[in-house]
Amino acid sequence: GRLEAVTQQMGYHPQYLDSFLKMQHYLMHMDGPLPFDCRHYIAIMAAARHQCRYLVNLHMLQFLRAGGDPQWLRGLDFIPPKLRNLNEINKILAHRPWLITKEHIEKLLKISEWSWSLAELVHAVVLLAHCHALASFVFGCGCEQDEGLGGRGSLKPSSPGNQCLCEATTGNGCSQELLRINRKRSLDSCMELDSLRECMQRIHVETEGREEMRLLQQDREEGEGQGVEVGVRGGWLSLLADTDREVTGATNLECYMQDPDFGYQDFARHDEDQTQVFRVQDYSWEDHGFSLVNRLYSDIGHLLDEKFRMVDGLQSSAMAKRQGCEPSVFKRGIWNYIHCMFGIRYDDYDYAEVNQLLERMLKVYIKTVTCYPEKTNSEMFDRFWKQFKHSEKVHVNLLILEARMQAELLYALQAITQYMV
Repeated sequence: GRLEAVTQQMGYHPQYLDSFLKMQHYLMHMDGPLPFDCRHYIAIMAAARHQCRYLVNLHMLQFLRAGGDPQWLRGLDFIPPKLRNLNEINKILAHRPWLITKEHIEKLLKISEWSWSLAELVHAVVLLAHCHALASFVFGCGCEQDEGLGGRGSLKPSSPGNQCLCEATTGNGCSQELLRINRKRSLDSCMELDSLRECMQRIHVETEGREEMRLLQQDREEGEGQGVEVGVRGGWLSLLADTDREVTGATNLECYMQDPDFGYQDFARHDEDQTQVFRVQDYSWEDHGFSLVNRLYSDIGHLLDEKFRMVDGLQSSAMAKRQGCEPSVFKRGIWNYIHCMFGIRYDDYDYAEVNQLLERMLKVYIKTVTCYPEKTNSEMFDRFWKQFKHSEKVHVNLLILEARMQAELLYALQAITQYMV
């Protein structure tokens, strides 16, 4: 009955956790333009861009539980062209979202039989941005190292006694009803290995049947005789064997992406072409993005907006006091610094404040978690803000998650708007 690592970390801020789980549950499990198995596969593609095995494994399980074709788990070469065509926008959004153009959108919407609808594309874009940003949170808080997923141990401290994490850290307690709802809603609920194995075996039997087992045996015998890999079905059954050691899913996440060397590059702040700079005064979430996403994917805009507002409303008086400023000033400094790394600028903000508010180690940590989270390690987490509580560090990672997600959405939604005009 233990909560999985992401929920444990977000549990330090229970109001935000509730908002996060509501949005994620709607995105992954409620009515929407995309089939359920495709949603989880898109999540796999997004998480793989940052080599986030934690999220890849969880969504592999959900993909299979949703009735997904096990062959797709072999990589992009085994999925429908329509889904594979999403790879380019996934790559750009994950690493250099400022490169997204209306031509990328047009290409996806006008590929004859493999074309996407606007509603489907908006759903996919929200999924990609959500999983990219969540990968940052996973690495930033050490969830990737969670012992339950074969890692080296989590960064989280243990809670005293039998208190829930909310009670142990905030002093306010966490109602049993909230815990019950959160456990029910969380798509990432931790599964015991025996249950996992039973689930996967059941899916295998239902989808493959006795004939598949006969073919599997034949392939295995041929493979052993020729010194080659067993094949699709052998790779699928290897998942079952791996659960005896750890939930590993795919051994090489590069099978879920193309151009794996494509990564973040510093935004050209002094580029000759200043039109590259994204000015929030011209296109903002509040005035433009919210209405577009809500029109094409009903209600998701409200849930996203609630989440953005929730993280902005989290109490940070202790953090701000230590930095000698007001909470709103400190949080805005972090938010605007993250957006600045993606080329998003606010005309009414003095960026000299960032250097005054954020010490060097904090800036290094924020940039690493935001732009290349897979490079984050436990030493970086321990070194920044030694004097701060764990819950305060989690708060910073929540700001990173939401600021990054909004940045990706702004670029993608602006490109969709330009296409529609």
